[in-house]
Amino acid sequence: MARSKHLSLVTLNKVAGAALAVPISVALAQPAPSPLQQLEPVTVTGRSTPALNVSGWGDIPLNKTPVQASIFSAEQIKDSGAQRLSDLIGFDPAISDAYNAEGYYDFLSVRGFVIDNRFNYRRDGLPINAETAIPLDNKSRVEILKGTSGMQAGTSAPGGLVNFVVKRPTDAPLRSAGLEWRQAGSVTGAVDLSQRFGVGQAFGVRLNAAAAHLDPQVHSAQGRRHLFALAADWRISADSLLEVEAETSRRSQPSVPGFSLLGNNVPAPSDPRINLNNQPWSLPVVFDANTASLRWQQRLGADWRFTAHLATQQLRTDDRIAFPFGCTDPNPAPDGTYYADRYCPNGTFDLYDFRSENERRRTDVLDLSVQGKLQTGSVRHVVTTGVQQSKVRNRFAQQAFNFVGTGNVDGSAMTAPDPTLSDENTNRDERSTELYLRDAIAFSERLTLWLGLRHTRLERESVRTDGSRPTSYAQSFTTPWLAVSHAFAAEQLVYASWGTGVESEVAPNRARYANRGEALPALKSRQVEVGLKGANEHFEWNLALFDVKRPLFVDLGACDVDNSCTRQVDGQARHRGIEASGAFRDGAWTVQGGTQWLRARVEGSATPSNNGLQPTNVPASTIKLQASYAVPAVAGLVLQGKVARESRRMALPDNSASIPGHTRVDLGARYESKLAGAQWTWRAGIDNLFDRRAWREAPYQFGHAYLFPLAPRTLRLSVQVDV
Repeated sequence: MARSKHLSLVTLNKVAGAALAVPISVALAQPAPSPLQQLEPVTVTGRSTPALNVSGWGDIPLNKTPVQASIFSAEQIKDSGAQRLSDLIGFDPAISDAYNAEGYYDFLSVRGFVIDNRFNYRRDGLPINAETAIPLDNKSRVEILKGTSGMQAGTSAPGGLVNFVVKRPTDAPLRSAGLEWRQAGSVTGAVDLSQRFGVGQAFGVRLNAAAAHLDPQVHSAQGRRHLFALAADWRISADSLLEVEAETSRRSQPSVPGFSLLGNNVPAPSDPRINLNNQPWSLPVVFDANTASLRWQQRLGADWRFTAHLATQQLRTDDRIAFPFGCTDPNPAPDGTYYADRYCPNGTFDLYDFRSENERRRTDVLDLSVQGKLQTGSVRHVVTTGVQQSKVRNRFAQQAFNFVGTGNVDGSAMTAPDPTLSDENTNRDERSTELYLRDAIAFSERLTLWLGLRHTRLERESVRTDGSRPTSYAQSFTTPWLAVSHAFAAEQLVYASWGTGVESEVAPNRARYANRGEALPALKSRQVEVGLKGANEHFEWNLALFDVKRPLFVDLGACDVDNSCTRQVDGQARHRGIEASGAFRDGAWTVQGGTQWLRARVEGSATPSNNGLQPTNVPASTIKLQASYAVPAVAGLVLQGKVARESRRMALPDNSASIPGHTRVDLGARYESKLAGAQWTWRAGIDNLFDRRAWREAPYQFGHAYLFPLAPRTLRLSVQVDV
């Protein structure tokens, strides 16, 4: 029977007194054992890196697989003060902001590509829709796989996959409670309870609950959220395990729109506390989410296991905002009076009352798989094969997007609302069947060939909410993946990989698009990667060179009046880059970090002037460093620091405007002590220590340039008690 390795690099860091264990590509995180592994846990000494669930290679440790990834443990999430997924991007240079607004859901960019919220997210390995607020309170870790993902997903954008791993019942009783305060006045309380019972401790239950009053430093953005999650398991026998879990969550908070260019100029960074969604009639965005899964694992002899995994996700959203978009200049300029993709030079903008209420999204997935080991002569195989069926159903009502007047960038202009539901929406359905096979073929202790193959049958339909414009199509495609790795020395690995992915695009549901709301045909991307991994007693490192090509979806046409714009493929985006990361541990010190150099360019466009341009909102170079020091004179006290540096980002597709690079410094501390038989953990942090004013990102969304500022200096304090 496989045994779990509980003492990971993070645990070793604790023993050494270095408590800041932030993820880099080598994933310095505690592994979450697979369910059957929990049956006979043992503690080992030495170093161990976890297996990456989302990679598809089962129990093979990450440091022995030919992929690059980051793993963020629950402890790392607490140490960083992360409240949402986008709060974790400060640790990995390959991961960046892509349109992260207060009060809305997260968008991530990985290797310069914005990953798709509809298809690039997983929960315990199964697809989910991330067009919602995903709480982290009941997640044991977050995995981010970097690169194309056609082997792991039927349809997904290149760049990476995000997988949320749910907390499961522990072997030992767990009683934990925490309270956090964050400037200006956000307060979060949470409990985490786990207990085993029954004959032979066969049954386990784990409860996670959290509630928060949200009061960020941004004005007019108060809200609230809560989570209730329950996970249970039944160890039917030494070979059978049944797991069930469910969570329900709600977040209600006004979202904060971005600033923009003022005419042809990039303005100086604005006061990050200003909220342009501050009308008297502004309503919160409400995310309701219910998710549940059932997983049965059955051991089939010594080396084989069967898994049946069923999951459902049901989302309900009220998406509402006073939304700034473009500008009708009251003082005509020689080159025209309407700015379609930015604000006016004088700081005014057109303001719209946007409402799309009772949005309903449902995803149902069933995955059946068999995993095991076999020997053919002197060659050893680790094989996984299975089938996955999924069904997606999205239902919407009419929406409002009504012009209500003129706003300004200081947030002082007030207008009257217009909630008239005058714009049709688009309902969409998708059904897919995916057959997959993965085989890690070890020719010797050093040489391994990795083969992956996924065949997908996809059917999609869409229709406007008034019954007009029905569309449908069916498509089948196969996405192969191939790698070879060689362990040229102990704990040293070199590899090369080639893989493909398939993605699809839905034209924005805006009146200016002639094909609004329509699903566009799925197209293939491909990636080549060469990498090195190594480690010794004190130092661990990664190096990867990659080259990714993907079809480029663009807006063609004037795009300034109704039906003047068409969303379609025009050329390709090619991203070539180098990632390097390392971690050094010696005594009380832990120092780690990484850098990415990225050359992202447009190629093959029908418009020659577009070729050679850099995509918007993609920094060419990024450096992220972290350090911790366990103070010898104060047992249990660890001081932490983090520095992140990004180069400039293009704000417009023609590269005529950009935002400067910026540097952010964060400080933190953690103190652990025992009091009255309980373990107390106190955490404190100051984010953006020097209160730096800068534009954090410059996303170009729906044909419009936006600018988001760095959050102001923010103080956070928390206490956790474990009994």
